[in-house]
Amino acid sequence: MEQISRECGIGLVAYTITHHTRQSAIGLPFISKKQYNGKEYAVTEYTMSEIVGSIYEKMEQTKLQEGILFIDEINCVSETLAPAMLQFLQCKSFGNHKIPEGWIIVAAGNPPEYNKSVREFDVVTLDRVKRIEVEADFEVWKEYAYQQGLHGAIISYLNIKKRNFYRMETTVDGRNFATPRGWEDLSNFLQVYEQLGKKVDREVIVQYIQFPKIARDFANYLELYDKYQTDYQIEEIFQGHLDEILLKKISHASFDERLSVLHLILSRVNETLKKAVLWEEYMEYLQSYLLEFKELIETISKEWDGQQLFFHVFQKLNLEYNKKKQAELIDKEGEKQYKRLLQTMEYFCQTLKLEGIQEKETAFLRIKELFAQENEKFQYQQEESLKVLEYAFDFLEGAFGTSQEMVMFITELNSNFYSVKFLQDSDCPRYDQYNQELLFDEKRKKLLERLE
Repeated sequence: MEQISRECGIGLVAYTITHHTRQSAIGLPFISKKQYNGKEYAVTEYTMSEIVGSIYEKMEQTKLQEGILFIDEINCVSETLAPAMLQFLQCKSFGNHKIPEGWIIVAAGNPPEYNKSVREFDVVTLDRVKRIEVEADFEVWKEYAYQQGLHGAIISYLNIKKRNFYRMETTVDGRNFATPRGWEDLSNFLQVYEQLGKKVDREVIVQYIQFPKIARDFANYLELYDKYQTDYQIEEIFQGHLDEILLKKISHASFDERLSVLHLILSRVNETLKKAVLWEEYMEYLQSYLLEFKELIETISKEWDGQQLFFHVFQKLNLEYNKKKQAELIDKEGEKQYKRLLQTMEYFCQTLKLEGIQEKETAFLRIKELFAQENEKFQYQQEESLKVLEYAFDFLEGAFGTSQEMVMFITELNSNFYSVKFLQDSDCPRYDQYNQELLFDEKRKKLLERLE
């Protein structure tokens, strides 16, 4: 829901319904006076629902007139609130207060076997909703995992042991489970521990992957994954140094070992290409603000000097960032990009100030110089990224030739949002060659299936 609200530029109000009573959801009763046929009567009315009120508050804060009201754990409503849910789902209102026009209701809930608090909805309720069953799908999740930068060991392990991605098992001791959320939380933990130079043991892993057999299996795999990084001198490979003995060793290794080394290579490549793509986005944003500065110089008639005009552009960027942040329309990467832009623009402002540049044209030329310096760093990053890709191909060709490992490498590159984006805009003949061969093989396979 957060992703949808960001991509569509609409508001999001989220509530977990489990802690709500009838009073908090519908509103509190109060007595008002009304005239009927010339006589005054005491009438019970209700204050605005906390949930409806929060939508209007969000609209006031963000100026967004459309959005999503997301109700989580919809099938865990209390007995007293259940009848009101029919009216809510059909009429989009709590009590006498309707959800504002332009807002839609989305609800979610877990199946009864995963949540003891669930009450089954009857046909009358289900008839008022569009029902979508959501199931865990590793291939879909893997694209998300690459985009979010999840730990390479987790993606590599789950590629080998796909059935461990999402498992539920009931035993005499209770329920064992491994879930996508658990793998992502474990990934965040692994990355922090690596930064701190600490080792993750089995006891920690089982806190996230609450399926002891899978936790043990992954802990063993993680030890091997770290060992292969040293054994196969991964850092040396990306310096362009290939050891013939190691190439021979990996070509004769077990399938799991070859796959682990392949994912170590992939992890490094994906990390580098992601950095290059984010650099490019940053440069495009920065250029757009500098073009705006140029337009202001050419069109504004006020007696503003170059410093004032550039500071005006900087303030506009700051305002845009704060507005999007308040409306919760920025994801984690977007926030990093904005902070980076603000830091650079502030540095540009300070440079004009310290050098005492006020004349408009001189200010623009100086800003252009500073932008050129940033562009040099960007070009260097692009060249380094292409080098990393070439070194990866050198290793894979030397170790595996055009075997299934090369096919898997290309397939994984094509699953990653950032690598696809980088390769669309960059010239890498070897990727193009192997990708065409892969596409040809896939078409051939489909034709043979149809003939069969």
